[in-house]
Amino acid sequence: MRPHALLALRALLLPLVLLTATAATAQVIDRPLSAKQRIDTQRCLDAHARDQAAFARCVRALEDGTPAPADTAAPVETRPDAPIAAPEDASVTPVDGDAPALEPAAPAADVQAPAAIDPRTQAERDFDALYGNGTPYDPVADPTLPEPAVIPGSYDPWERYNRQMHRFNNAVDRTVARPLARAYVDVVPRPIRLGVSNFFNNLGQPVAAVNALLQGKPKQAAQSLGRFALNSTLGIGGIFDPASDATLPNRSEDFGQTLGVWGWERSRYVELPLFGPRTVRDVFGMVGDAPLSPLRQIGDDQTRIPLQGLQLVDVRTQLLSTDSLREGAEDDYALVRDAWMQRRNYQIFGDRLDEDAGDDLPDYLREEYNPTVPVDAIPVTPMGGGN
Repeated sequence: MRPHALLALRALLLPLVLLTATAATAQVIDRPLSAKQRIDTQRCLDAHARDQAAFARCVRALEDGTPAPADTAAPVETRPDAPIAAPEDASVTPVDGDAPALEPAAPAADVQAPAAIDPRTQAERDFDALYGNGTPYDPVADPTLPEPAVIPGSYDPWERYNRQMHRFNNAVDRTVARPLARAYVDVVPRPIRLGVSNFFNNLGQPVAAVNALLQGKPKQAAQSLGRFALNSTLGIGGIFDPASDATLPNRSEDFGQTLGVWGWERSRYVELPLFGPRTVRDVFGMVGDAPLSPLRQIGDDQTRIPLQGLQLVDVRTQLLSTDSLREGAEDDYALVRDAWMQRRNYQIFGDRLDEDAGDDLPDYLREEYNPTVPVDAIPVTPMGGGN
């Protein structure tokens, strides 16, 4: 046969052989193959794709399940269009002492487990990325905030007794004092009630003047005496208050405050029947103020007792505004005790607090009136005589 004829016949048979091999490969692929078989077959096909005889041997070996021909086990030439690479998650281990096979590789040592779910919101993560180190903001532990205010606790070792007395005083208040105060507000016009308050406040100015002098405040003592003189004359017995228009300050001082200024700074809390909140220091203060109380100098019971009763009603009227604060309180006793002690500490050490705190003190501490039951408001027999 002529060489040209052989070349033509070979050109016709080559596509047929390739088609047959592809079909055979497709049939073989339908069967499960081991990793070794896949690698050997792929190497054989890639190495002899253009050699018909070797290609046929690869196909037959694939069909029979036998190892690929030895001459096809040579390393495969690397081509850009058909790279052969083992999967990244596999490692080569020997199988039966023969050619290597692929097995799943163990996780790398530097591979970390998935991170825990971040409970923060996107806004919180953005804030931490800009201003923090991933730690949620805690306003309590913020080092840029000023130190919290430290309020001294109430010294109350007699709490058990005080609570019992507090319940008694509350019962008297609910049944007698508060109904009288509300009736007084409903019946008496406000200008008259204001005149009554001015009258009793003016009666306390001599006691305030003496205690201010004892505390080393001569200027304040002079102002208290000036208020008493001006209101008692131009104010018609203290019913009106021209002293306030004359810019004379109204300062309440008593002997309990004087004892505190003299050094008795800490005193145990005690609640007295009818008088209400006090401290042991203030009990001694009441004894010291009693001889100077103007109402106790009145010997006529028919005049003194009604005035003392009116003074009690006036004090309870001033406290009506605080009733709403006490309603619904979880512990009414603790609320009254702590509020009274805070107010009392300011009355005693107010000058020192003013210098330290400036304008940061609340307004209710700066109020000049002292809505507590004064020593001369309880109807008792006056010292030094009677009817």
